[in-house]
Amino acid sequence: MKPSFIFSAVTAVVLCSLLKSWVSAQVSKACFCELQNLGQAFPSDKLEEILRTSTACTRSATEEQLTEVETLLDSLHYRLLDLEKDVKDLEEAKDEGMYGIISLRIIEIELNEISDLLIRLNSTTRNHQALTVNLGPQLRNLRTELGKLADFDRMQVVKKEQENKRLKRHLSVCETDLRMTPAPHKDPAPGNCPFGRLLNVTGPTSSMLTEYDSSYPYGAWGKDPKPAPGKESWYWLVVLTSSSCYGSFVRTYTSRSAQIVAQYAGDVTVTSSVTTTNSIMGPGSVMYNNAYYYNCYYSPNVCRFDMETKTITTRALPGAGANGKFPYCHLTACYSCTDIDLSTDESGLWVIYASEENFGNVVLSRLNATSTLDILETWRTSLVKKAVTNAFVACGVLYATRLVNNNYEEIFYSFDTVTGIERGNLSIRFRKPSAYIYSLNYNPRDRNLYAYNDAYIVTYQTVFG
Repeated sequence: MKPSFIFSAVTAVVLCSLLKSWVSAQVSKACFCELQNLGQAFPSDKLEEILRTSTACTRSATEEQLTEVETLLDSLHYRLLDLEKDVKDLEEAKDEGMYGIISLRIIEIELNEISDLLIRLNSTTRNHQALTVNLGPQLRNLRTELGKLADFDRMQVVKKEQENKRLKRHLSVCETDLRMTPAPHKDPAPGNCPFGRLLNVTGPTSSMLTEYDSSYPYGAWGKDPKPAPGKESWYWLVVLTSSSCYGSFVRTYTSRSAQIVAQYAGDVTVTSSVTTTNSIMGPGSVMYNNAYYYNCYYSPNVCRFDMETKTITTRALPGAGANGKFPYCHLTACYSCTDIDLSTDESGLWVIYASEENFGNVVLSRLNATSTLDILETWRTSLVKKAVTNAFVACGVLYATRLVNNNYEEIFYSFDTVTGIERGNLSIRFRKPSAYIYSLNYNPRDRNLYAYNDAYIVTYQTVFG
């Protein structure tokens, strides 16, 4: 029988003797507690006034304002590290020709970014100082009023709180006795992210059109988070050259500087044509451990292309929607060939898709990043896939985005694979050079987001804490 509790008042003198006698006599039936209010009324109107003032202070000092300086300092730190590396590379370079000019241009861009960050940091600091001046008197007044309430001891609040805690302990014992089979307590497994939760996305830290200019708006790019030895600085690019949906090769670059001047290391052919078995379909692809993973041509399958041996292996996703059944969408349109989306994080390789069995909601599976492509684990969410524009996984947490307008995208949703908790109120906005982001991948090696944005290749810095 489930225990019931009867209270005659909220704050009261606790009749523990009554509880003890009732528990000993009626433990097989129910647990009762009688409370009697013997004190004068608490000044709740004063407390409500303090609450209103506190709420106003909270609205004045938002979480975004409090973390803005930290975010700007974090961005400035990364920019200074990049500048130091580029200056060192320039000093060590023996070639004073085209490479030196490009390096100087990159350093100039980075100095402009650092100058802009310093201006924003000074402005933010002044704003925080003004906020401190405005909120200081209010907070001191709040402290005084709360002190007065703490001194209000007509109802012996502290003493009664202690008695109430003792009462709760007795009730807990009684409740345990009434349960035939008490449910064991289970702590959730520890998470796998040493950085904390995602707080912000800063940038773009870099943005440029591909060497194809705006000819191919769909594609994907990034860096291998688990690169082959000697390829730690390499970048890769895939453009969908047919119908904004199909591709057949991966272009590689030895460095970011080489990519800026379109000096690619080579094109690695995946298939002989863009519309043949196992050719590349859609922008939802990633590079991991020197292998390229993507949606196989016109199928609900994942393909793995080994960059070294040039061999392809496949794995079917049971029940996965494909070929335009469950793509990414915004309010007015859907993105072609985005039914199946690959992602990487600290724990390996993931695939994001939807199924009829899950009513068109997002399904997340972790894959074995080998030639077997075994499905290791699968999670089903309540997020409608057609209600999001993109998704990625970071530290075992699935994040989804939506279109705000042509200038901003917003991370609004998360699903934690450890706890199973879904949140739909993140509101992490970031700027973009163009309207639509067709590919968004997280790289755990540098903790950057790599976006393919209407033929722009863009990077963002993630901020955890």
